[in-house]
Amino acid sequence: MLEKLERLTGDVAALHCKLILLVGAPRAGKTAFLLRLAKRFETEPMNVGRELGRQLAAVPQKQRRLQTGSILRELADQNTRSDLLLFDNIEILFDRTLQLDPLDLLKRHAHARRIVAVWPGELRGDTRTGRLTYAETGHPEHRDYGVAGLVIFEMQ
Repeated sequence: MLEKLERLTGDVAALHCKLILLVGAPRAGKTAFLLRLAKRFETEPMNVGRELGRQLAAVPQKQRRLQTGSILRELADQNTRSDLLLFDNIEILFDRTLQLDPLDLLKRHAHARRIVAVWPGELRGDTRTGRLTYAETGHPEHRDYGVAGLVIFEMQ
């Protein structure tokens, strides 16, 4: 399975959006799997929640929404020496006070580099016609996206 994801990271290099979402049930081992991929590419995954949260803590609340994208880009530049980024713990991107579209932000960052990001929600349906969700309907951070145009690697 790791070899399949490794090949997929090479395949997306030719795409306009080089984002791969690693999706699986809670406690399916997504983080451990990402660590194994990191070892193969001799890199480290970025804990987005910790790194971005640390930087945003110094930014006034009203300016965080405007600065999150550029701060994430700077962190990505500092945390990798290649064109492959591995993102884990991205839940902070769903924080409603940031007023972001997390998937759109990831896609924009994936124009310049290949990104493998652990999706913190679930896939409902299949990888071709299903829906990606985060949080339950009615929760303030709830998101629901169609999977059309996305590259999804589903862990079984």
